[in-house]
Amino acid sequence: MTSGEADVSRRRLTSGPGTLLVWLYGVMVVGAVSRSAVQISTEFDRAPLAYSLSAVAGVVYGFITYSLVRGGETARKAALACCVLELLGVLTVGTWTLVEPSAFPDATVWSDFGIGYLFIPVLLPLSAIYWLRKGAPDGDAA
Repeated sequence: MTSGEADVSRRRLTSGPGTLLVWLYGVMVVGAVSRSAVQISTEFDRAPLAYSLSAVAGVVYGFITYSLVRGGETARKAALACCVLELLGVLTVGTWTLVEPSAFPDATVWSDFGIGYLFIPVLLPLSAIYWLRKGAPDGDAA
């Protein structure tokens, strides 16, 4: 891949809808990390699982944001894999919080499929997966 092709690939991840994805993931990083930092530092013993899962969500959002901004084919593949794992996490935690609410005395970012965040936690990875697959080179729509 030439330098010009690499520049085009990098721009493609953050152009059009990619810009919105970067912005939304950035907002989710701030929300999840700040929420979990406060909860972990002030009341961790109340709901350690919930607060730890919120911290994990913040790290996942941060990695995806970084990958989208970094651009390039390797970053696209890493972001795509992480978005799939994020979606699995949201679906698992969302279902878990509905089936066994006693395990979560306080909500996580992904509780009830992200209801506290207007369902953005379940919609964002779906949108990102679509965008990242659409941006894949021909024959490489992983």
